[in-house]
Amino acid sequence: MPQYSFICQDCKKPFTLILHMADLDKGGFKCPECGSTRVEFKPEPFFANTSKKS
Repeated sequence: MPQYSFICQDCKKPFTLILHMADLDKGGFKCPECGSTRVEFKPEPFFANTSKKS
């Protein structure tokens, strides 16, 4: 499952969640530090590991 990064708008702490893509669309995430639901998705670079040799 993909890992997504967020930042809390209240306490400004970054955190990551492992979610299905469908769960990301639902929203309603809480900051694990302060419990606030005012969180913002923080885009991160994407890295893929494959078994194919280049």
